[in-house]
Amino acid sequence: MPPATPADILTRRRHLILNGDADGFADLFAPDAVIEAPFAGSPGMPVRIEGRAAIREYSRRVMVSPLRLEDFEVAGLYQTQDPEVVIAEMRTKGTVTTTGRSFTATSVQILRIREGHIVLFRDFADPRILDDVIGEPRPGS
Repeated sequence: MPPATPADILTRRRHLILNGDADGFADLFAPDAVIEAPFAGSPGMPVRIEGRAAIREYSRRVMVSPLRLEDFEVAGLYQTQDPEVVIAEMRTKGTVTTTGRSFTATSVQILRIREGHIVLFRDFADPRILDDVIGEPRPGS
């Protein structure tokens, strides 16, 4: 059987996330994998998570949080000159159950996938989107 392609890994990731499978999601990562979110800054959103065990722990917390993802799609997938590195444009729709507020977020993600496991995942998302739906409504919102 040929190794999983980046598109296969991202399809599996989508399925696991939408089904709330934090353990399956964490298993997509190599034991020494790293997740980086350079624009993170909200409470509870780390800038860097190192290792599958830490990714599993964080993922479990996110999966039981009030954030419910309803759609999570790869809007574009681009192969770089490095065969291990892909760039994905993501579109995410969800609802915060505590407020009932919905959101749509677009992000750019850079992934290094080696031997069927994610070894590096960088998520470039605007954290203000979640701040807006989790926090108090702004005037005119």
